[in-house]
Amino acid sequence: MTVFAGVEVGDLEQVLARSSSALEALRGARIFVTGGTGFFGLWLLGSLARASRRYDLHAVVLTRDAQAFQRAAPGLANDPAIKLVEGDVRTFEAPGGSFTHVIHAATDTSATADQDSLTLADTIVRGSVRVLKFARTSGVRRMLYVSSGAVYGPQPPTLEWMPESFEGAPPVLEGGSVYGQAKRLAEQLCLAQASADFAPVIARGFAFIGPGLPLEGHFAIGNFIADAVAGRPILIRGNGETVRSYLYAGDLAAWLLTLLAHAPAGSVYNVGSDQAYALREVATCVSAHAPGRPPVCILGQTGDGARQRYVPAITNARGLGLDVWTSLDEAIRVTIMHALRTGRASR
Repeated sequence: MTVFAGVEVGDLEQVLARSSSALEALRGARIFVTGGTGFFGLWLLGSLARASRRYDLHAVVLTRDAQAFQRAAPGLANDPAIKLVEGDVRTFEAPGGSFTHVIHAATDTSATADQDSLTLADTIVRGSVRVLKFARTSGVRRMLYVSSGAVYGPQPPTLEWMPESFEGAPPVLEGGSVYGQAKRLAEQLCLAQASADFAPVIARGFAFIGPGLPLEGHFAIGNFIADAVAGRPILIRGNGETVRSYLYAGDLAAWLLTLLAHAPAGSVYNVGSDQAYALREVATCVSAHAPGRPPVCILGQTGDGARQRYVPAITNARGLGLDVWTSLDEAIRVTIMHALRTGRASR
């Protein structure tokens, strides 16, 4: 098995094949990337580095801790197509030279306490302002802002899929809606900068799975996999009827590259799978691919505030030739294999 940047080379080559038109449009690009050292970044930078010699691509990546990234992904951090610059997204010094594109994907979604919520909102909003100012003074022609389906607020039970045209919003009286509210404002700031020579595009991300997904924290499927590969029962704290969908990380990378290159200026796209599953079904699938087929335990707890349904409409994305190419079953299998191979099997 050949691995590059923590991802199987075959997976990255598939990303390149599915985004070949986008990569051709990006030929010769110099791309500034924020949020490039997390789960999304592993796949985006891995794909760009893999494609760099064919398409003359270069990425400058903003990171809060360059040494930590060097330790976590030395092959990628030392790739000649990737240059790391250290700084805070809110205050970074502009790297030298001109740029053609920006991918702004930096956000810490882990904040929960009141003070952390202030930091979270400040990072999202002030960070977006800083990136926009940088883009407008660095020759950038196109910018992809990686937002979130959280901007919609709760999905109404009458909607099977959430369309980009939905005009709902996160409830302002709930403290947990800070993330979604801040993302909404950042989106507006990006779209307000659209002009004849600057094309912002919004990608509203939903839920994802693949090698590199954090197996701790607030991602239900990550917690399921952590339980399963560690030999523990897979715990569902609710009733298991909450509905989610998951787009594989390789598909995600091809989607983001395509939106960066081809989406119309000022457009908004949902990014995710429209294939819905109850969490009990997801947990059962995780169990089927884990060593020893651990049991699924549904605790039936209530009051966790989780949205009952979180599934995007992706008709607009399909109009760009994008699709859900990887089944959830295959995505779970590959992610479990990666967790076992890398030792990320405990939490």
